[in-house]
Amino acid sequence: MMNAKERTNTHRKTALIVGVLMLVAYSLIGSGNPEAKILGMLLEAISGLAVIAIAILMFQVFKPYNKKVSLWYIVLKSLEGGLLVVTGILFLSHNTLLLEIYDGIHAGHGYLFAIAALIFNYLLFQTKLIPRWLSVFGVIATTMLILVNLLEVTGIVSELMIFKFPIFLNEIILAIWLIAKGFNPSALEPVYVKTAMK
Repeated sequence: MMNAKERTNTHRKTALIVGVLMLVAYSLIGSGNPEAKILGMLLEAISGLAVIAIAILMFQVFKPYNKKVSLWYIVLKSLEGGLLVVTGILFLSHNTLLLEIYDGIHAGHGYLFAIAALIFNYLLFQTKLIPRWLSVFGVIATTMLILVNLLEVTGIVSELMIFKFPIFLNEIILAIWLIAKGFNPSALEPVYVKTAMK
C-alpha cells in the first residue's frame, strides 16, 4: 500500500499526463487538411485515444470520492473517444453515405462531449482537486455549450461560436493548471485516510 508521499507523486504524474493529453486532444481535433485524408484520419484517431486515456486516468482519481458518478464519467468519455476514432476512419471514405454518417456522429459527439464535461467538472468541484472557481467556470461553460447546441438544432439561432469559446478556454486553462500545479494535495489525502479506515 502506498504511503502519502508516494500517492502525491503518483497523482502529480497523473495530473501532468492528463494536462498534456488534453492539450494534445485539442490541438489535433480538426487540425488536419480536409484534403489530406490519411493525416485527418490519424489526427482524429489519436485525439480519440487521448480522450480515452484521460478518462482512464481520471477515473482512478475520482473513484474513491464518488464511484457511481465516476463510472458514468468513464463510460461517456470512452464513448466520446471511441466516436472520434470511428470518425477518423470514416474520414477516409469517399462514399456519400459514410460521409453523412461521419457528419452525424460529429454532431452527436458534441452533445456527448458536453454531458461528459459537465460530469467531469462536477467531480472536480466535489473533490476540490483544483480551485473551485475553475470547476465552476467549467460547469457554466459546459451549460452554455449545451444550451447553444440545442438552440442551433431547433433552428432558433444560427451557429454561435462565441458561446462555445468559454468551454475551449476553460479546458485549456485546466490543462495548463494540471501541468503547472497538479491536483490539490490537501484534497487527496483525507479521502484515502477515510478509505483505509473502512
